[in-house]
Parts: sequence; structure tokens; C-alpha cells
Amino acid sequence: MISFSRRTTHLRYRRSRRALGVAILVATGSLVIPASSASAGVSTTTTEVRTAPAAAQTFVTTTSQPVLRQGSRGTAVTNLQRRLAALHYDVGPIDGIFGPSTYHGVVAFQKVNNLTRDGIVGPQTWGALARPVIPRPRYTHSGYSLEANLTKQVLYLARQGSVVRILDASSGKASTPTPTGNFKIQRRIDGWRQSSLGLLWRPNYFYYGYAVHGATSVPTYPASHGCVRVTVPAMNRLWSIIGIGVPVHIYR
Repeated sequence: MISFSRRTTHLRYRRSRRALGVAILVATGSLVIPASSASAGVSTTTTEVRTAPAAAQTFVTTTSQPVLRQGSRGTAVTNLQRRLAALHYDVGPIDGIFGPSTYHGVVAFQKVNNLTRDGIVGPQTWGALARPVIPRPRYTHSGYSLEANLTKQVLYLARQGSVVRILDASSGKASTPTPTGNFKIQRRIDGWRQSSLGLLWRPNYFYYGYAVHGATSVPTYPASHGCVRVTVPAMNRLWSIIGIGVPVHIYR
């Protein structure tokens, strides 16, 4: 028969061994703690990896790359558009013409990669295109979801743990901030809507009068009355993909 003192010593020994085992698992990375999930989806840590996806790793830049801006045309613009599209930036048609959609695609890329937001593709932007930051969504859903990163001023279209489209965006200015949190699209209007927050194209309302919508002006900084703006062509390309009930996550 084990005495009380011996039994206590035995229990302490077993606990010490168990604690040591957990410590070893943590140290070796073998212990997996399951993440909790909520109705908003499974939340994960947002990571940004400076590497190119497998489909776009063959992109090579040289010191002779031309400086491109709105109005530029030609093969270099086509290569730029293809590269941005491969990285999931919304650039519209790949036509070799540096128009407004390509401009906003470049600005979105510059925002994600912490570059000057001027829409001009010079040496720094060309260099970043060869080794870009790849954003990851913060939440995982089985279907599509939207994530507005207010720090970066971009909108992500995500699906099954991957960002599948990156759009240039402008959120609420300091005096009229965009609400943060987890929402869902509650109603939509297919057309122009004049509201107290301004003129909205195809608004997708996620919280009272706040919406993700198209706008004729999408500057490089927060400028809206609280909504999340994207360009009118970008919203047209996004419209048929999203719908009522699509999760909307807004964070800084």
C-alpha cells in the first residue's frame, strides 16, 4: 500500500513528466492547438509572405524595364498586366493599354508592398513585382468572402483560405470612419443609389447604411463617408461573384 506522502510524490512525478512532454512538443512544433471557429468563419493570423506564387515564379525583371504610367501602351504594359493578374490584382482586360483599371491595380499592388502609392511603375515597383508580398486572408470560409484591410486600403476577395482578387479601395476618413468587425451582405441595389453618404454604384450593404460599393473617385487614402469604395469597373467585375449573405470582415 502506497502511503499518502509516497502517493503525492508519485502524482507530482507524473505531472512533471506530462508537463515535460508538453514542453517538448511545443519546442519541436509537434503540438497542434485547434483554432476555435465562430459564425464569422475561422479566424487565422494574417500573414504576408514575400514570395511569388508557383504560377508566377518565372517573372524576371531587368534594369532596362521602362517606366510605365497612365497612357503607356505596348508589350511592357501587357507584361505588367499579366504579372498583376497572376498575382490576383484586379486590372481589367489585358490589352496593352495602361488605363484607369491598370492604374488602380498598380496602386493596390503598391499599397500591399508598402511602396509609394503613385500608380507609376518604376524601378522599385518592377523590383517588387519580381519578389512580391503575397497577402493571406484573415478568415477562412468555404465560399467567397470580402475582407477590407483599412491599414492597406485594399479589398480582398477570398475563398477557402486564399486571396483570389485584390482591389484598390478607399475607406472612411478620420471624421467618418468605416466600422470594423464581422458582417454579412444584407441587401444590394443593382444601380446608382443616392444616399446621405454620397452617390453609390451597386452598393452591397453590410451594416445599416454602410456598404461596399463602386464610386467614381477612389483616391489612394481614406476619403469616404464610411463606406468601402472601389472603382465602378471593379464593382462590375465583382458584382456577379458576391451576393446576399457573403461574409464581410473589416479590420485594421
